[in-house]
Amino acid sequence: MTAKPKIGRIRNPWNALAIHAGLICICVGYLLPFLWMASTSLKTLEKTGEIPPRFIPHPWQPQNYVKIFTHPTFHAVLFTRNTIVIAILTVAGTTLSSAIVAYGFARIQFRGRGILFGIMLATIMIPFPVTMVPLFTIFRRLGDLTGMAWLGTFKPLWVPAWFGSAFSIFLLRQFFLTIPKDLSEAARIDGCGELGILFRVVLPLARPALAVVALFSFMVVWNDFLAPLVYLQRPEQFTLALGLDNFQSAVGGTPWHLLMAASVLVILPVVALFFLAQRTFIEGITTTGIKG
Repeated sequence: MTAKPKIGRIRNPWNALAIHAGLICICVGYLLPFLWMASTSLKTLEKTGEIPPRFIPHPWQPQNYVKIFTHPTFHAVLFTRNTIVIAILTVAGTTLSSAIVAYGFARIQFRGRGILFGIMLATIMIPFPVTMVPLFTIFRRLGDLTGMAWLGTFKPLWVPAWFGSAFSIFLLRQFFLTIPKDLSEAARIDGCGELGILFRVVLPLARPALAVVALFSFMVVWNDFLAPLVYLQRPEQFTLALGLDNFQSAVGGTPWHLLMAASVLVILPVVALFFLAQRTFIEGITTTGIKG
C-alpha cells in the first residue's frame, strides 16, 4: 500500500526565525531597564551621571551592596523582616480564604450564586485609592471600639487578606470546575463533609492553581507601596518599598549607585521565587480553565 501524504501546512523556517527574533527583541526591551539598574548599582556616584553614559561599569564597585546593609538611613535587614512577616500572613490568608470561597462558588448550589459571583467579580474593577479613605476610617473605628491599636500596626495590611481576594477566588473557582465531580461524590459517600472534600480531595489536586495565587499575592505585597504608606507611621515598621522611598528622600542628593543596589536587592527575591516555581506557575496558568 502506498502511504498517504500528510495534509497540512509546511512551516516556513524563515517565518519561525522572524518570530523568534521579534520575541527576543521584545524581551531585550523589557530586560534593558533591569540591566541598566544592575549596571548602575556597580558604579561610583560620579560615573552614574557621566555623559555619554557607559553601560559597563568602570571601575566596578561591588561594595555598594555592602554599603546598603551598613547605611544609617536604610535598615535593609529590618525592612526585609517586616516585609516577609506581612507577606507570609497575607499569602496564607489570601490562599486559604480564597480557596474556601471559590469552592463554595464552584461546587455548592445555592440561590443567588451567580449574582453574588458577578458582584464579587465587579469588585476587581475598584482600585485601592477608591477604598482607601473608607478603609482607613473603618480601621480607626475598630481601634476605638476594641481598645486595640490598628493604625500604625501591620494588621490593616494583612487582616483583609483573610477575607478573600476577588481575582484569586475567580482563578481558583475556574480551576475547581475542571476537577471531576465524581471524586467529590466518592468522598461524600465515604462520609466526608464539604470541608473534608475541600481539604482532602480538591486542594491536593489544585496545587498548581494555589501556587499561582500564592505567587501573585506575594508579588503584590512585596511591591506594595501605597498601603504601607497609609497605615504605617514609625520608621522601624517600614517595608522595603517604603524604605526605598524614605532612603531616596532622606539622603541629600540621591545616591543613585546605592539606590540602584538597594533596588536590585528588593527585586531579587521575586525573580528567584518565580524561577524556582516557574514550572508550577506555568502549569497553574495553563490548566486553569475558563469553564462556567
